[in-house]
Amino acid sequence: MSYQVSKSEQEWQDELGAGKYAVLRGAATERPWTGELLDEGRAGVYTCGACGAELFKSGTKFDSGCGWPSFYESVRPEAVELIEDRTLGMARTEVRCANCGSHLGHVFDDGFGTPTGDRYCMNSIALEFTPAETAADTADEA
Repeated sequence: MSYQVSKSEQEWQDELGAGKYAVLRGAATERPWTGELLDEGRAGVYTCGACGAELFKSGTKFDSGCGWPSFYESVRPEAVELIEDRTLGMARTEVRCANCGSHLGHVFDDGFGTPTGDRYCMNSIALEFTPAETAADTADEA
């Protein structure tokens, strides 16, 4: 797939730092219950930690009890890329940013009680959060 944002691995390493690079570009997973965005409850938008593309709205976030921020749908179907992942001896669906190809987490069909039945289980370190009041202030300045 051809991405809108394309950088060398050295550029990604320099820009992201070791922790973010390991998850976003190396498909690592942060430890459960450690992410800064796990308990974030304010209204706002979650964007890709590598390129800033909008990925999830706060209204789709829910507490799944899994230890990572969970969402029941992306901001737009084309905002994320879904890829079959057979690592660790199981079949899963990896979620990547469609804008830059960075690894975000996985999606599972066990989001019981959500409108879609999906649980996008995302790494906090792979996301940035912009509160609604900040996003509105920024839009007013443009």
